[in-house]
Amino acid sequence: MLQEVVAAVLAAGAAGLVYLGAAARVVKQFERGVVFRLGRLHGEARRPGFTMIVPAADRMRKVNMQIVTMPVPAQEGITRDNVTVRVDAVVYFKVVDPGAAVINVEDYRFAVSQMAQTSLRSIIGKSELDDLLSNREKLNQGLELMIDSPAVEWGVTIDRVEIKDVSLPDTMKRSMARQAEADRERRARLINADAEYQASKKLAQAAHQMADTPSALQLRLLQTVMAVAAEKNSTLVLPIPVELLRFLERGREEDRPPPAEDTTVDKTERAMEDLRRAVEQ
Repeated sequence: MLQEVVAAVLAAGAAGLVYLGAAARVVKQFERGVVFRLGRLHGEARRPGFTMIVPAADRMRKVNMQIVTMPVPAQEGITRDNVTVRVDAVVYFKVVDPGAAVINVEDYRFAVSQMAQTSLRSIIGKSELDDLLSNREKLNQGLELMIDSPAVEWGVTIDRVEIKDVSLPDTMKRSMARQAEADRERRARLINADAEYQASKKLAQAAHQMADTPSALQLRLLQTVMAVAAEKNSTLVLPIPVELLRFLERGREEDRPPPAEDTTVDKTERAMEDLRRAVEQ
């Protein structure tokens, strides 16, 4: 009799262990457990930790609550200004309602991926090329709204959407390069023209100043000669202005009065000789 009782207890214990092993479930911290009892949603989603279900009647499906990074395949389309481009993006989303993510949609990952691709093609058709290249922040917000609207019913929220790359045809790249080069050339010419205008104004002021003081012209000429001579050139071509001859002639007349029989040719020869000596010194 005792042996039968012990055997019954052991059998009951073994059955309990088997039942416990079949009913025990462990939900991880980043997961939620959705329980279906006889095909119907039973209660709220199970929290992380140890939980129990009815082995024969319950089925548990675990849903990942982490943020999912999903790349969107490159989509080819024609922009509003008739340019063919290929654009790829990346979508960041997460599940906020595990029950809706399991019941309302067959595969929420696949559904978000398809919605992202169709929305990206729609954005390409509504935008211009300049917007795709320089105004991506606004396009990212519009793309996020287009994906998030149907995703709310699936228990999914879109965290953010980013356009990664915009591929252009080679002909368009060459055209844009020529346009940029022409724009830089235009700006360079404008800067040079403005510099010439400012330099001409300064030169005009300097000319007026030298007209009042002729000796300043001679000093400027000597400075130019010194600057050219510093380059160690073998040949020095020096233009002689008429004002310099007149200046030397007046200086010689002040220092030494000419003889009575002196002619204009002799004055010019003496001026040239004085100029030569001044240059040699």
